[in-house]
Amino acid sequence: MIYLCRKLDRSALPAAMLLFFGAFLGAFAAAQERSDNTLRKFNDSVDALIKKVSPSVVQILVTGYGPVESAERGNTAVVIGRQRAIGSGFVIDPAGYIITNAHVVAGAQRVQIVVPDGPSDGSLQAILSSRTDIVPARVIGVAREIDMALLKVDNVKLPALPLASYRNIHQGEVVLAFGSPEGLRNTVTLGVVSSVARQIDPDSPMVYIQTDAPINPGNSGGPLVNVDGEVIGINTFILSQSGGNEGLGFAIPSSVVNVAYQQLRKFGHIHRTQIGIGTQTISPVLAAAMSLPRSYGVIVSDVVPGSPALAAGVRVGDILLTVDGRLADSVPYVSFRLMSVDAGAKVHLEVLRGSEKLAFDVPVVEPPHEMDQIASLADPAKNLVRPLGIIGVEIDKKIAAMTEDLRDPFGIIVVARSAEASGEIPITAGDVIRTLNGQPMTTLERLRAALKSLQPGAPVVLQIQREQRLLFVAFTLDQL
Repeated sequence: MIYLCRKLDRSALPAAMLLFFGAFLGAFAAAQERSDNTLRKFNDSVDALIKKVSPSVVQILVTGYGPVESAERGNTAVVIGRQRAIGSGFVIDPAGYIITNAHVVAGAQRVQIVVPDGPSDGSLQAILSSRTDIVPARVIGVAREIDMALLKVDNVKLPALPLASYRNIHQGEVVLAFGSPEGLRNTVTLGVVSSVARQIDPDSPMVYIQTDAPINPGNSGGPLVNVDGEVIGINTFILSQSGGNEGLGFAIPSSVVNVAYQQLRKFGHIHRTQIGIGTQTISPVLAAAMSLPRSYGVIVSDVVPGSPALAAGVRVGDILLTVDGRLADSVPYVSFRLMSVDAGAKVHLEVLRGSEKLAFDVPVVEPPHEMDQIASLADPAKNLVRPLGIIGVEIDKKIAAMTEDLRDPFGIIVVARSAEASGEIPITAGDVIRTLNGQPMTTLERLRAALKSLQPGAPVVLQIQREQRLLFVAFTLDQL
């Protein structure tokens, strides 16, 4: 038997080994082929997604004035110089409405959009082509508190990107970031959702989507999209020690984008409903110092005098338990719930005051925005300055008292742009026209007369106040 076994080993083993390795190699090749097919399908899907989204992503070129850094150490002088900034944005409405970040257009004197040529065939020649179409854009509205801005371009038809449902976003979801990092137009990076809700400041009402998709300066305002080509957020900022991408990018969620877009388009700013309270996150240190019954949750840190909350009985130091029956366990959630209630309705609060549980029904109000108050004083026909395409209101003592951060109590406040406004003149609602070619503009009649006296093609320089900065806006009458 031993012999036969040895004889079998010597003759049959090579054939058995050949059969074994043949089967193994066949299985390996099949597995490799399946793997290659899967990767190819993934690659094809990404390629199709990029071609679908790219035509809706724009590069934003901003020119303005701001502080210029000095190379000399110890030099404390501030030098104001002409600056250029580059950001990103995406089309949210095919009529020419574009979403970006507020900080992209901050202090802007002129805003231009680099319009994409459309889907690329992927050839090297098409990618390296220097042909671009640059069109002027105007700022429709800005919401600095959430870092969002709405732009408008005319006579340009671009496909819009849909907004994803924020509640369907999940951790680990594959996402792509589009934009112009460091000015490199039409760039896309791939990553995942690292966290669906990240609160940078524990007392801030804002939450962000965190992603490891590489984001760098210049990506601001660009879309973060899911595999369906829907926008889940606006790329806004990064946490970095080097100034470049370290895998910690943050985007404004689509739910915030949707609400802000509707209001920016309608009003030029954000309307906020409120009940007149301030809230903070309860930390263990705060709880220990104030001998609170719990070391987590949300505490009322302020009750505005004359507010509905004060009238209802809410007091500083109350711990919020529920808002409309839902647990009030975070500042962002409480803020969102209060903002989502329509003005005139009531919100039901349950609080803990010491060891006593109390309940209040508090009316929700919508404080008038200062620009709404001023705009209500304007007559669209009488306050129209046709050459500039604006509706303006003269600043008097009453208007000056209603306007915050006004440099001087004179000028013309732009409350709206007219339908025939030219995109070549970068004036937006909220700007204050101070001078025209060096002459103070204190009344609408003086502004109209100064414009009427100029010949076609004459240079015009308006000095305006935008936010807290003074800017020069230059153009020629032949652009009107």
